[in-house]
Amino acid sequence: MIKSELIAQLTEENPHLFQRDIERIVATIFEEITATLEAGDRVELRGFGAFSVRRRDPRNGRNPRSGESVKVGTKFVPFFKAGKELRMRVDTPLKS
Repeated sequence: MIKSELIAQLTEENPHLFQRDIERIVATIFEEITATLEAGDRVELRGFGAFSVRRRDPRNGRNPRSGESVKVGTKFVPFFKAGKELRMRVDTPLKS
């Protein structure tokens, strides 16, 4: 599901809300998660999962084109860990 599909589904499920309001709500949620991760903090959504930032140490990489060694500096990357409820729901076989 992409962002526009999420907005469309939420609009369909909530006919009492305007689409522009739902777009603003979804954008605000994503912006807050992003801003919190930028600050180096963690975002936890109970039953869904937790977003955090992980540090990757510097390492020696390889240029795939030339094959020469390249130094790759320290990086900070977003990380998501699924919550117990989400893992259980995804693991349950689909009912036909």
